[in-house]
Amino acid sequence: ALVGLVLVLAGGAVGAVGAARLVRGTRWRVRIPVIAGLVVAAGLVLPTVAVAVAATHVPATEVGPMGAAGARMGLRDVRFRTSDGVVLAAWYAPGTNGAGVVLRHGSGSTRSSVLGPAEVLARHGYAVLLVDARGHGDSDGRAMDLGWSGERDVAASVTYLRRRPGVEPGRIAVLGMSMGGEEAIGAAGVDDRIAAVVAEGATGRTAADDAWLSDEYGWRGWVQERVEDVKTALVDLLADARRPASLRASVAAAAPRPVLLVAAGDVADEASAGRFIRSGSPATVQLWVVPGAGHTGGLRAAPAAWERRVVGFLDAALLDGTSG
Repeated sequence: ALVGLVLVLAGGAVGAVGAARLVRGTRWRVRIPVIAGLVVAAGLVLPTVAVAVAATHVPATEVGPMGAAGARMGLRDVRFRTSDGVVLAAWYAPGTNGAGVVLRHGSGSTRSSVLGPAEVLARHGYAVLLVDARGHGDSDGRAMDLGWSGERDVAASVTYLRRRPGVEPGRIAVLGMSMGGEEAIGAAGVDDRIAAVVAEGATGRTAADDAWLSDEYGWRGWVQERVEDVKTALVDLLADARRPASLRASVAAAAPRPVLLVAAGDVADEASAGRFIRSGSPATVQLWVVPGAGHTGGLRAAPAAWERRVVGFLDAALLDGTSG
């Protein structure tokens, strides 16, 4: 981190000196366009680089307490290993209906942030596995806040659930929030052991997921798409994980298994991104926009509707319409 900070400062200094020399070396008539061009370039490049660095160099996150919800569910600490040797930390509680759900949190958080959804599912008889993403909470490995390693983490979680007494191998779903929802969709595209997915607040993790922007916003959207191209290329250079498939391609690959997208009514772009993802497989993807909800805030904004919609979807997908 110290070396990186030194390099950033040195790079900034060199860039400033170069820009100053460029301006001084031009005739006064063209200095204003040159300065304007430099300002625009800096405005596009610096934030893009900053986002790419922040997504691939993530600070440590601490797991919150189980609290009363954990006690009611009977959660216990468990650990298991991914295919590339990373040890993941999780909480697990058995269920009564023969089905299990892996719960994935969003970027910058941990398993404690999905206690609310887990408790809803546990009340309906589902076994629940709340997992810290690699590099988050108590899990080992390098964190990455675009979820490019999520497929491996989810695969290991599904394997763990399949080995639990009382969980039938064909009745396992993944529910994820934000980054976790994107990981769930990506995992379903490459792992046919996942019977269903609920993804709340999922919008995109590569430039391919933002291909709808130009249709929605015209030239401004086109510019943003090019910025996303640069950001994704930079992340490719900085990350130790491979670039995943787009979410739209992943729901198509997951068909005929069902996917429920939950979007925030107060975040307009979530619904737009959801419609783009759904276009990859309209017959198998449902989109529910929760009125008055913020990002991943569906359960808080509409608890009864969230429970009815999400549990009903999982019951239909995993239990053939019967309750546990």
